[in-house]
Amino acid sequence: MPNTFAIDVSRIRDEARQHLEQGPVTPADTTDVDGVITVLNQVVASEMVCYLRYTQNAIVCQGIDREQVAAMFQDHAAEELGHFRRVSDRINQLGGSPDLNPATMKERAVTDYSAPDDETDLQGMIRENLIGERIVIEFYTEIIRWLGEHDITSRRLIEEILKEEEDHADELNDLFEG
Repeated sequence: MPNTFAIDVSRIRDEARQHLEQGPVTPADTTDVDGVITVLNQVVASEMVCYLRYTQNAIVCQGIDREQVAAMFQDHAAEELGHFRRVSDRINQLGGSPDLNPATMKERAVTDYSAPDDETDLQGMIRENLIGERIVIEFYTEIIRWLGEHDITSRRLIEEILKEEEDHADELNDLFEG
């Protein structure tokens, strides 16, 4: 039996005209949009915490490998800020508003803004950032499973970010001497 593609184009056209205010959210998107926005706001907060931690670490790290590690921290910080922006844009596309309130960001983030006891300890910074990356890897993996086929665009966005977070963890793991 051949696999044929059949779709009711007239219905799709009618629904597109009737629901203009919903922007990119169509009946094919079967997710709980408000729930996705809430979860994506957790991602926004987590990415900002990671951005701030990497930026602070790049500025204060010391030691013989400082230059190499500071450059890596700066690169990671720039990528985390990019994640923050991309997820914020997706929230906006879904009709929500990214929650950028610094007063509540720490509560929404799944990662901690943690530092080693000695704030110039390079290995401590690498360890704390590796922990942070491992946390978001697990969190984003669960988001991907939760979204499934219900919101393909958000799922793909988180999959792309997950790949970059795994790359960060791999780079940090190569430098970790623990």
